[in-house]
Amino acid sequence: MKIHDTFYINGQWVTPNSSRVHEVYNPATNELCAVTPLANDTDCIKAIEAANRALPGWSSTSTRERSDFINAAADAMERRADDLADAITMTMGCPRQMCPGLQVSGAIAAFRSYAERAAMMDHIDQRNGIQVLKEPVGVCTLINPWNYPLSILVGKTAPALAAGCTMIAKPAEQTPLQDFIVAEVFDKIGLPAGVFNLVTGVGADLGPVLCGHDGVDMVSFTGSTRAGVQISESAAPTIKRVCLELGGKSPLIITEDADLDSAVRYGIQDVMMNTGQTCSALTRMLVPQSRYEEAISIARAVADENVVGDPLDPQTTMGPLCSESQKETVVGYINQGIQEGARLVMGGSQMPDGLTRGAYLPPTIFADVTNQMSIAREEIFGPVLCMIPFQDVDQAVQLANDSVYGLSSAVFAKDMQHALEIARRIRAGQCYVQGAHFTTEAPFGGYKQSGNGREWGDEGLLEFIELKAVLT
Repeated sequence: MKIHDTFYINGQWVTPNSSRVHEVYNPATNELCAVTPLANDTDCIKAIEAANRALPGWSSTSTRERSDFINAAADAMERRADDLADAITMTMGCPRQMCPGLQVSGAIAAFRSYAERAAMMDHIDQRNGIQVLKEPVGVCTLINPWNYPLSILVGKTAPALAAGCTMIAKPAEQTPLQDFIVAEVFDKIGLPAGVFNLVTGVGADLGPVLCGHDGVDMVSFTGSTRAGVQISESAAPTIKRVCLELGGKSPLIITEDADLDSAVRYGIQDVMMNTGQTCSALTRMLVPQSRYEEAISIARAVADENVVGDPLDPQTTMGPLCSESQKETVVGYINQGIQEGARLVMGGSQMPDGLTRGAYLPPTIFADVTNQMSIAREEIFGPVLCMIPFQDVDQAVQLANDSVYGLSSAVFAKDMQHALEIARRIRAGQCYVQGAHFTTEAPFGGYKQSGNGREWGDEGLLEFIELKAVLT
């Protein structure tokens, strides 16, 4: 069992202001696997003050120095890649044999990519007697979720460091261990005191001070739309910048002339990856009525290839959900879908065969779903797919856009040109065409209630930049 009893503030491991702790449970076994301290307002204010003290010095370092620190941190993370994978598997249940590729190696490579991007801060746009300078936005609160805990942490931390910002990181209470490892990495490489600060605790308790304090210039949050609204409300009185990556209910449009086997397999694999706990998952599969039953048959066969079980078993492709609480939420949606009249093709709320404990659910597919059902409109965040029929492409686009969300989307058509024409009509921050896959080189973020701002790529750095116009 991992026991942490300190926070990382101002370059030191410091004793919390309170003796209260949070117990972390392994979702595969329901056994206690870690204990972390619970911060209070005093701890958070100490971290905010440390970040403010560090800001003048860190923001004035050269981009070469910041680049060197980012590369050094990436090197140190690579040396601790096994520790990072172990931590994520233990606390959120990602299968260990998949965890390095899905949760760790890509995150470290993306972190390193901001070493080169730091030089973007040096570029001065000059026109007609005007100089446009780039400066760091300032002190940033970074609040992260549990589903991709390392990836999303570094997706905020790396551009913030490159821009010259200082920060306070707060991981999800369910998955805090990788943040302690990253703090140890920063400590080992000698990152200046106060540039990175770590506190742990419950978001609802710490959010008001971490997001509302006038010593914080920006909040970057990834999580639920409900929590995003609360964070925006806390930040509003001080008019600070808020970058939100929130929920999704993303559509995959499959045209009548598409390669149906490839398209359905792509959609199933996308939804079931990470046990359905991906905000951009393509959880609404829109299929032409003429090929609907054929698509259902393919979907069932592909989903049935998953091996649900112990995340330490190398044969496992789908582990448990992150917690018993999350499992209960998903079970509630499955039961609601049945009550609403959707056809349960496979799966359901029962424990998969051979398992007697843990937050497990089988791959679940619903057919005969309409866009008015709650399972088609609300984010389930579990291994649940809704298959919705359409008559023509115009109706498919209308169904795709009939959502409060707009985070991601996908199109599978006969050829690239047709797919691109449809992609341009979908109101979402990303669209995956003809089987494309996620890359941290592309900006990521949503329309509508899926949030605002962008992460990853050059655009991820821009979120942490203020522009100053100098007129001569």
